[in-house]
Order: sequence, then C-alpha cells, then structure tokens
Amino acid sequence: MQNFEFQCDTKIIFGKGAQSRVGELTAQHSKNILLVYGGNSVKRIGLLDEVKASLTQNGVNFTEFGGVVANPRVSLIREGIKIVREKNIDFLLAVGGGSVIDTAKGIGLGALYDGDVWDIYIQKAFPDKMLPVGCVLTIPAAGSESSDSNVVTNEETTEKNAYGHPCMRPRFAIMNPELTFSLPNYQTACGGMDIMAHIMERYFTNEKFVETSDRICEGMLKTMIHNIPIALKENDNYNARAEIMWMGSIAHNGFNGMGRIEEWTNHGMEHQLSAIYDIAHGAGLAIMFPAWMKFVVKKNPDKLIQFAREVFNIDYNYYSPINTALAGIEALENYIKSTGLATRLSDVNIGDENIEKMADMLTNGGKHNVGSYVSLSKEDVMEIYKLAL
Repeated sequence: MQNFEFQCDTKIIFGKGAQSRVGELTAQHSKNILLVYGGNSVKRIGLLDEVKASLTQNGVNFTEFGGVVANPRVSLIREGIKIVREKNIDFLLAVGGGSVIDTAKGIGLGALYDGDVWDIYIQKAFPDKMLPVGCVLTIPAAGSESSDSNVVTNEETTEKNAYGHPCMRPRFAIMNPELTFSLPNYQTACGGMDIMAHIMERYFTNEKFVETSDRICEGMLKTMIHNIPIALKENDNYNARAEIMWMGSIAHNGFNGMGRIEEWTNHGMEHQLSAIYDIAHGAGLAIMFPAWMKFVVKKNPDKLIQFAREVFNIDYNYYSPINTALAGIEALENYIKSTGLATRLSDVNIGDENIEKMADMLTNGGKHNVGSYVSLSKEDVMEIYKLAL
C-alpha cells in the first residue's frame, strides 16, 4: 500500500428537502454571488425559483449565469470570469450536475488568475487558490460536488482537459435524491456509468496489499449494479436514487483510491471522443471501458479476474483463468447494454476517421505512454479505439 494523505473539506447536506438550506449555507460565505446553472430542467422542476427565494430570504445578492451545456465550454467560463470581476463577486453557487459545477470551478480558478483560464488546462499555470464554490446537485455522475478537480472543453481546438488541486473542493454540496426523479433514463444510465467508471479507474491497479480499498470499490460497484436498474424502472424510487447519489460523491472524492496507483486511461480516451463528437461522458465511458479491458486482459489479467469474481460473481475457471476475466468483461458489457447504453462506437455513429487524431492527442503525438495498469503506446491506444468500433 502506498503512503497517502486524505482530506475532503466539502460539507455534505444530504436528504429530502435539503435544498431549503441553500440560502442559509451560502450566506455563511458571501452576500454577493454568481448563480450558475444550465438549461430548462432546474426551472421546470421549480428548483431555480426555490433557490433564488432562499437566497433572497437570507440576504444574498445573486447574479444569474445560465446556459451551461454538457462537456462545459471554456468560452462560457471566460464570460463568467468577466462578470465576476465586473461585479466583485466572491462566491459561486452551482445548481445542476457536473458540467455546471465544473463551470463554476473554472470561473473560480480563472477569476484569480491574470492570464487566460485555458492556460490552467494546458499546464501553463498551476493555481493553488480560487473563489469558493457551493453546489446544489441535480445529476449524480461526475462527482464534482466533492472532488478536487474539474474538466473543461475548448470547442475551438477540440481539446478536453482536466485540472486538479485541493482548493477546488466545494465548500458545501446539497444533495437531495428527490431532485433526480425527473431525470430521463438515458441521463440516469450515463450518470451511473460515469460513477462506475470513477470506481473502476481506481480499482484497476498493480498495487499490492490494498484489500481495504479493493473491498470498498467492489462493494460500491455492486451497489451501483443493483440500484441503477431499479432507478430506471421506478424513477421515483427514493432509496435507489439515494444510493446512486451518495455513490456518485464518494466514488470521486478520492476516498476509495487511497493507497493505490490509479489508472484513468479510459477517461483520457473518452475525453478525446467527447471533445470531437460531443458525446455524453458516461456514454463514451460505456464504450471505452470494455474495449480497454479486452486489450489489457492479455497483458495483465490478474485484477480483471478478481473483478469478474468479486463484482459479477463469476466462477473461477481453473483450467483457463483468463476465461474468468473474459467472462467478467462480457458480464459488464451485457450489464451496460441492459441499461440502454451502447458498447460500440458504431452504435452511436462514430467511425474510425479520427482514431489517430485522438490517439495523438492522448499521447502527445506518441511521445508519451499512458496508463498504469498496463502502459499503452499511441499504437496501443489506436488498437483500443478500433476494438470499440
């Protein structure tokens, strides 16, 4: 087990009606905020009006900033930074899912940085401070509500990059599973796959003697596998929604990765997909993870065998252990299909036209390998994209 430090400063307010406390909590940090949200969904369910009323009741002045879309754009973050500086805003409240929270984080970082905010996402700048963020979560998926990072897309260059620092953890996260009842099944399934991917990126490691975090990851995956179908069938099942929402947060706040060398190649490959094709992040992960598994299983089957046995209860094949791993991959793929998500690029009308470009972007033109569970060259990455076709 690796040495580690863990501290998550985000205050979680979880449960029915939790959003009623948003004004009280925000007022503890600021009386002049930017209220960041997406499109019509928060208006349709009445949440935005409820949040604004609570802020007003608690004496918080707010400037509205809507229009956030999936795969959040750096262009919108730049607009938000301009408003924050003009109005001397010192706190950001995000009401929505991961894209909204990531946008707020980007604005918070850029507002205290003298250069262009995109510098941060291409490793030209490494800020260690930002305007604080709070959030009301509506889509369990990205885990940004308690994570120390965000992901931003540059639509002009078709790049999608991440930045992380402990200062980026939100001050508070309000999480009411009732707010997810109206999510379309596709969005629920995509969010569920995103959560599972966050767990699996940490699970697949060569680090030995990490039994505690292994069992945590396996239990979390089983919880997701059990509850996603319930939520898809019974949209207003509070208990299933609560399990998924809580899993989304702890899957990506770093807790289940302690003591481990983490993977993250699949997120890198998916970021290239969604930067070019604007595919939903969870949908892209649903395609890339089985393809990655099929490639790495021949080079390093051990953890995939454990995954098959402990997560999907596959019987161990003593005559051909690798077939145990292959059965686990098949079980995952079948499970993904059962949620309504695709497991092939061709199923979402993506061909092989940008495979080399995506591999170049991920490996810096082949100069750097990626991955820790199995080190992958540019050519390896291209093969994985081909397996996903």
